[in-house]
Amino acid sequence: MIGRLHVLTDARDGRDALAATGAALAAGAPVAQLRVKGVTDSDLYDLGRRLMALCDEYGATCVVNDRVDIALAIGAHGTHLGNTDLPIEAVRRVAGPGHLIGGTAREPVLAARLVAEGADYLGIGPAYATSTKDGLPDPLGAGGIGAVARAVDVPVIAIGGITLDRVPDLMAAGAHGVAVVTAVSDAADPAAATADLLKAVTR
Repeated sequence: MIGRLHVLTDARDGRDALAATGAALAAGAPVAQLRVKGVTDSDLYDLGRRLMALCDEYGATCVVNDRVDIALAIGAHGTHLGNTDLPIEAVRRVAGPGHLIGGTAREPVLAARLVAEGADYLGIGPAYATSTKDGLPDPLGAGGIGAVARAVDVPVIAIGGITLDRVPDLMAAGAHGVAVVTAVSDAADPAAATADLLKAVTR
């Protein structure tokens, strides 16, 4: 079973992509996802190796966004796929049966199809309005997250605009957990923010 709190790296505006994520892992975050746009493959690989080392140190699961090649190169536990990435069956063929594969959906029919194709979990969003990614569709809200969760039998992770006070509604709607960026990276104390989020998703 995949962990309930996923903390994504945040390299926007010149931030240290691993600073907040490392603090979150030290505070007990069970899953870290490498998501960095606009860098070379070699830089992404180097970041991934550093993140994987942190995940090994703290016993966490390491997932790479979009790039199964980077995931395999650094020995990550899984790959999270967007709708324009390689098909799940292709990633499974390359990565093998033990590799964790996440799919991305926002409505029940696609969600069920991705699970049928072999997704181990689904990222669903945006749950709420967010500025960390451009060109996103309208927010789903807790109700939309719940509709997808009811349609599948794998863990559903809500992403997009997640704040501490929104977590209870998402969990009540049927989300298995949440994925966060700024809720940790913009926090004055990323470790304390992580501890609060962990309490909220396991309450």
